[in-house]
Amino acid sequence: MSLPSHLTSYLEQRGARYEICTHDHSRSSAETARSAHVPASQLAKSVILQDDDGCVMAVLPADRVLMVGEFSRLAGRYRLRLADEDRIAALFQDCERGAVPPVGMAWGIPTLVDDELESNEVVYMEVGDHAQLLRMSHDQFHELMRAQPHGSFSKSPMH
Repeated sequence: MSLPSHLTSYLEQRGARYEICTHDHSRSSAETARSAHVPASQLAKSVILQDDDGCVMAVLPADRVLMVGEFSRLAGRYRLRLADEDRIAALFQDCERGAVPPVGMAWGIPTLVDDELESNEVVYMEVGDHAQLLRMSHDQFHELMRAQPHGSFSKSPMH
């Protein structure tokens, strides 16, 4: 499958440099990390939340859990809840269900980035299907996400 047109045009407009890595079909971000042999801490996952004003995207490492309250405070939106699968599928029609690239800006969705991702030398991300990842250097990822709000809104699942 080729990359979603929203994603490719967004990356091209920004001159982003990246590689595409293929892996065995996977159904979750944890499974993707294992299948692609990449640390889950380096895999950026997206979580879509919604309220009466629409949707917003949280981008965090695949090995961490979203703290919805903290994210809501940072986003300034206090009635956020997880978006349902049908809503997400309608927003990301050019992606396979459950494989949403963590680049909401390409679809006009407000996007906030967890600070934890900035500590990685390399960042991997879903590209809209369940068999490919985009690999980007820290500098390229930082440049791509520079204009998006950043904050600390994830935690290790053990806590």
